[in-house]
Amino acid sequence: MLQEYRNILVPVDGSYGAELAFEKAVAIAKRNEAHLHLVHAIDTRAYQDVSSFDNSIVDEITDKSKNRLEKYMQTAHEAGLEDIDYSIEYGAPKTIIAKDLPHELNVDLIIMGATGLNAVARLLIGSVTEYVTRAATCDVLVVKTNLKNELIPERQLGKQSNQ
Repeated sequence: MLQEYRNILVPVDGSYGAELAFEKAVAIAKRNEAHLHLVHAIDTRAYQDVSSFDNSIVDEITDKSKNRLEKYMQTAHEAGLEDIDYSIEYGAPKTIIAKDLPHELNVDLIIMGATGLNAVARLLIGSVTEYVTRAATCDVLVVKTNLKNELIPERQLGKQSNQ
C-alpha cells in the first residue's frame, strides 16, 4: 500500500531549491488528491535590532511575498491542482514550519528545498531545513533534484529563483 498524504506544506522563500520543492509538491498533491498549503515565513526577528525599524520594511517584504505566492498559485492551477492556498507568517521560520503550521493545519507532509536563500543565517543559527527534519512530527521530504530526478548542484539551490 502506498503512503497517502492529505495535507502538504511547502515553505517557499524565493530560492531555486524552494521552487524545486514546489514543483515536486504539486506533482505529489495531484497524485494524492491532497491539499497543498504554501507558506512564506518572514523572520521579523531580523529587524528587531534595527533602531530605525518601521513597518514599511516588513510591508515591502510582505508585498513581494504575496506576489511570489500568487505566481506559485497560478502555476499550480495551470498544472491542474485546484486545492491550494497560501499564508504569509511572521516570526521564527523554523518554528512556524516545523511546529506551528503542521499542528494548526493537520499537515502530514512537509516538502522543502535543501537550501534556502539566507546563507549568513544558516551559518549563524543553523539551517531551517535541518531543524524542520529534526523537530517536525510529520514526514519531511527534502528536495535536492528536479522533476526528472537530476541532482542540482548545491551552489545553485540557494540562488534566487525566476518565479
